[in-house]
Amino acid sequence: MAGSAGAPYRATGAFDSQRQDAPTLTTDFYARFEAECLPRIADAIGRQLRRVQLHALPAEAPNHPPRLRMTGDGPAELRRHAHPLDVTLAWDGLEVQRLFAAGGEARFAGYLAALPGKLRAWQEPRGIDFGSLSQADPAILIGGLDFEH
Repeated sequence: MAGSAGAPYRATGAFDSQRQDAPTLTTDFYARFEAECLPRIADAIGRQLRRVQLHALPAEAPNHPPRLRMTGDGPAELRRHAHPLDVTLAWDGLEVQRLFAAGGEARFAGYLAALPGKLRAWQEPRGIDFGSLSQADPAILIGGLDFEH
C-alpha cells in the first residue's frame, strides 16, 4: 500500500477521538480524516484487494478532504477491460466533518464493515474489475462518497 504521494502507506493508529494520548481537538477535519481515517480505509481495502496499490492523495483544493487512489496492472491478456486499474475515491466534505460529531465513530466502523460490499457493487456499473486489475476508462473518479453502510 502507499501513502502520501507514493510513500509506503502504513496504518498506524485507530480512529479514536477519545484516546488519552490524542492531540487537542482540532477543527481541521480534513487533517484528522487523513491522519485517523484514511489509513483505516486503505487497510480495509488492502485486506480485500491485496494486489491493488493504495496511494493517499492530498486535497485538490483548500477545505477539501484528501482522496485515495487505487492502482494496479495485471497481464494484458487477462484483463477484462482495456485499461489498467486507476480509481480515485473522493469523500464529500460535509460527510467527513460529520465523522467527528457525535456518533461518528460508530458510523465509520459500519462503513469499514460495509466496504467489501461497496467494492463489489462499484464494479459493474463503473466498468471496473478488481480481479483482473482493469477498467473500461483510463481513469475513474468515484466522488461524493458518504459513510453510510
